[in-house]
This record gives sequence, structure tokens and C-alpha cells, in this order.
Amino acid sequence: MPGFNDPADDFGQLDASDALQAAQSSARDMRKLLNIAAAMATVTALYFGKEVLLPITLAVILSFVLSPIVNGLQRLRLPRAPAAVLAVIATLATFGLVGTLIGSQAAALSSDAPQYVRTIEGKIQNIQGYAVLKLAALTKAFGTGVRSGNPPRIGEGAGQLTGRQPAKADAQGARRPVQVEIQAAPPTPTEIAGRVLSPVVGPLETAFIVLVVAIFILIQREDLRDRVIRLFGSADLHRTTIALDDAGQRLSKYFLSQFAVNTSFGAVIGVGLWLIGIPSPAMFGILAGLLRFVPYIGSFLAALAPMALGAAISPGWELTVFVALLFVGVDTLTGYVVEPLLYGHSTGLSPISVIVAAIFWAWLWGPVGLILSTPLTLCFVVLGRHIKAFEFFDVLLGDRPALSPVETFYQRILADNADEALAQAERMLGDKPLVDYYDSVIVQSLRLAAQDEARGTLDRGRLVKIRRLMLSVIEDLQLFQADTGTAHSTARTAIAPSRIVCVAGRGPFDGALATMFAQLLQSAGHTVRVVSYEQVARESIAALEPDGLAAIALIGLNPAGATAPIRHLIRRLRMHAPNSRILLGLWGGQGSEGTTELDDADWRRSIGADEIVASLREGTQRLLAGADDKTIFAPQAALA
Repeated sequence: MPGFNDPADDFGQLDASDALQAAQSSARDMRKLLNIAAAMATVTALYFGKEVLLPITLAVILSFVLSPIVNGLQRLRLPRAPAAVLAVIATLATFGLVGTLIGSQAAALSSDAPQYVRTIEGKIQNIQGYAVLKLAALTKAFGTGVRSGNPPRIGEGAGQLTGRQPAKADAQGARRPVQVEIQAAPPTPTEIAGRVLSPVVGPLETAFIVLVVAIFILIQREDLRDRVIRLFGSADLHRTTIALDDAGQRLSKYFLSQFAVNTSFGAVIGVGLWLIGIPSPAMFGILAGLLRFVPYIGSFLAALAPMALGAAISPGWELTVFVALLFVGVDTLTGYVVEPLLYGHSTGLSPISVIVAAIFWAWLWGPVGLILSTPLTLCFVVLGRHIKAFEFFDVLLGDRPALSPVETFYQRILADNADEALAQAERMLGDKPLVDYYDSVIVQSLRLAAQDEARGTLDRGRLVKIRRLMLSVIEDLQLFQADTGTAHSTARTAIAPSRIVCVAGRGPFDGALATMFAQLLQSAGHTVRVVSYEQVARESIAALEPDGLAAIALIGLNPAGATAPIRHLIRRLRMHAPNSRILLGLWGGQGSEGTTELDDADWRRSIGADEIVASLREGTQRLLAGADDKTIFAPQAALA
């Protein structure tokens, strides 16, 4: 990383580094291709294995829904196997009661169904007639009407021959063909039963498989969890166990919350339809609650039948309008007020991921996939949040920001969008002081930029533009008063204004660091001057006035291996300004073992500075506390 020293030109190391980078790039490309191939194979298996995977998936989802019930029964001292069976039986009984209620309500409507159909057909004909009249009036108004004439006769032209040939043939006594009608034998009772039951057998088989598999999953939940851990996460039991528990809790909470919301939605719709005067409101309320499990279109589908019935029982359209307003109002209130308050961020899904997941799973598995899209996507997000290999699911589908604040700021600068970077800074400054924002975001962004510059990914023009944008954002942030902490808030008023010089390093972004440091010190009332590295070189250091200079701060990104240039510079400054205190501020990343040169006591002692800091907050606190206290800046006082 460029800093106070010049990079060395070692051609042997350069060739080896290039070869290593090429090998690493090739390996990354190969891994990407393998990941794409694996994703395509997985989607293909999901599509063609629908008949097998769909019942198993439904059983797993049902086990998550019934797991809290089973746990509650176990707390009542009921063994696990009977508790699982009892929970499934209770679920079946609930569905049976709901089906019976819907059937009885539908039977009550069946006697009046023909009259409803005739009423709706009459209204539709009236609408068609009204539309035709309006269209004719518009056509006449614009002068594009078509003159009416006698329609051509049937049988003229090309059809004339075929129309008169049979008559001519009859006159000549031609024989007519005898029509033969083949009738199938009447179906047997077995065939009738097969035709009636064939549409029902498939769903019944699937339901039976789902129930049986769900019972076994509930009974052997602990054993299955151990097997999953053994297969996918035995090397990290802690992380895998947390992932499975998180998935179970999120899914159970999501399903219980959704069940409560949709049940309340159906109850409100049923009461509203009863007040409006729609027949069989309980049936339509239950259907509304059930259909709302279908994302996006469930409420719309549930509103069609009561709207049509409202048009059938009233001479006008007012009941239909009332029903539509009821559904729109309740669904809007539920979707934009109740659900955000109840769910919050418990699901962890972004809004766009819910839409994309609904389209994807509906394409794969049809209507059932549409219903299961949210819980399935939630499972993948939980996996991505806890398992590194699946992290891309969390990035693509999760609700957490895709980029960290540091990456977001740097990306805005790269995109030449200083206004967005400033807006992000203003939002974050509502929760933290300016000095902390500098340390946690902008300094780290400068490190990313320095790394890109060291790799050669930034050309000269882009480098100049990034540096200019960084400085413009820092200047705009000068409006915010720096706060270096309550520990030194009283020391500011007691400290006499001092003259301090900030020396920027040789790196391309060290000037921005020095500007931030000077800005924080100026807000405390000190006179601060920022100079470049060239201004303190051997031939130009004489221009630096040492009289009245309280401190000299050397600011720059941490230049690895730059001990000698820093030591020589500090020695030169000490000879030129012997009465000034020298503070060295180095900002850099940690090494492979989480340590830097700043952690080495011998290195700190040999460098010759009075103070060595690694953050803007630490540097400003040291200067503000020691501007009038020479003992704090005694040589090597902090290093002893």
C-alpha cells in the first residue's frame, strides 16, 4: 500500500505475484462455473422431481406449523408420538369442520343459483348494449361510421355451385347418403365411479403421503436434525445448530403470525359481508381467509364470488361496489399496517425477493409452489445467513443491506455520486458523532480506494476524481460539529488555542485523512495547517515556521515496511522544531493474524514519535488533552 515510502521494483517477486494472481483468478472462475452448473442441475431436479419433492416439502412445512402444538402437548406430559398423532388428527378435524361449514353454506345458495345466473346475465347484456350504443355514438361523432347495406346472400359466388348441386341432383333422382350414428354402450357403475373419483384420488394420495411423512418428521425430529448436522455441518456444530434453530423459529413464527392475520382477515370480511347483506357470509369469510395464503392474488380471487353475488341479489350495482370497497380497505389495512407491525423483520426477506420467489416457485410447482414460495425462500435465506457456502441467498433475497456502509460510501464515490454519499453521511450522523463516522466509514473507504490503487485498477483520471469527491464530501461535512467524547468536553474550554501542523503522507488519499484530522481540531478552536509531504522534504522544510508550533501530526495510511522513511522524517522534524510535539497517525488494515506494526512495542519505540495513534478519535483526544500539558507529550511517555 502506498504511503510515506516509495514502492520497490522487484521483478522476480512481481512475476511470482502475477502468476499467483492468475492462478487464483482461474480458480475463482472455475468455482463460479461449477456453482452455475450446480444451480442449473438443482433447478432441473426440482422441476422434474415435482411429484416426489412436493409432498415431502409440504410435510416439512406442516411439521414446522405443528411443532409448537406438539411441544405444548409434551409439556402436558404426553409422549412425543401420541402428541404428534394427536396434533395431526386435530388439524384434520379442523379442516373437516371448515369443509362442512363451507358445504352447508354453499348448499343454501344452490336453490337460488338459477335466479342469480339469470340476473347476472341480464346485467351483462345491459352493459353490452350500453357499450354498443356509446361506441356507435362515438363512431358517428368522429365520422367514421360504415354505411349499412344489404348483406350478401348465402350461396352466391363461389358457394353457388355447392348450394345448387344437391337440388340438381335431386331432380335427376340421385340417391341420398344414409346417415349412420354410432352410440357408445352405456357406462358401467365401475366406469362412472372411476370418472367421478379420478380427479380426487390424486390430491387424496398426496394428502395422505404428506400426513404420514409429517407424523414421522414430528416423531423423529431430533434424530433428523442430528442427521442433517452430520451431513452438512459436523465440522461446525455451533453454527449449524444455530442455523437449524433459527430456521425453525422463523418458520413457526411466520406461519403462526400469518395464520392469525388471515383468520382475522376472514372474520372481518365475513362480518362486513353480513352487514352489507350478502348471503352465506361465513362461507365467503372462510374462503377469504384461506385464499389470502396465496400471495398477491388471493384477496382478489376471494372478492370475485361475493361481488358477483352482490350483483345478482340487487337491482343495481351498489352491493358490488360495497363489497369491492370492503375487500380493498381491509386488505390494504392488513397488508400495510397490521402485517408490518406484527411481522416486522422476523422473516428477513426483502420485498423484491418475495415477488421473484413467487414467480419462480409458481413456475416450478404451480399453485402449490406459489403458496410455498415465502417459507421456502425463508429457509434459503436462513441457510445463507449462517452457512458461508449459501451466503449468496442472503445477499440476493435477504432484507439486510447488500453492502456495508463503508462499501456503500465507496461505491457512491466510484459512481461519481457525491450527493448520495453525503446523504448517507447525514443519515448516519443522526446516531453517531462526526469523528466516529470518519473513523468507521470514510477512513475505511479510503483504505479500499488505496487498495484498488495499489492493484492498478484505478487509472490516473479516476484517481484524481475520487480524491476530489472525497475532499468535497469532507468539506460539506464540516457543518457538523465534531464531538470527540464527553471525557474531554470540558477540556476544550480550558485549552488555549494552539498552532498545529498536519503533514499528509505520500499516498494518494493521505491528504483527505489530514483534512479530516485538521477539521476536527479546528472545531475545537485550534489553528491547524495542512501541508503536503513535499513541503517537509530536506530542501523545503526550512519554510516551516517552528516558532509557536505546539504539535506536528504526521497523517497517512499505514505503509507496510516504511519504518525507515518515517523515522528519518520524524528526526528531521524534531531537529527543525525541537519544541513541538510529534504525533504519528497511521491508519491501516490488520494482517493475517489480526495484528499490525503498531502493536509491536519495539517498532513503536524505534520510530521516535511522542504519540502514535490509529484513529481520528484517539488522535484528537490526545491533542486536545495535551495541548497545554507538556508532560503528556513527553518523548516515549506513551511507549514506556
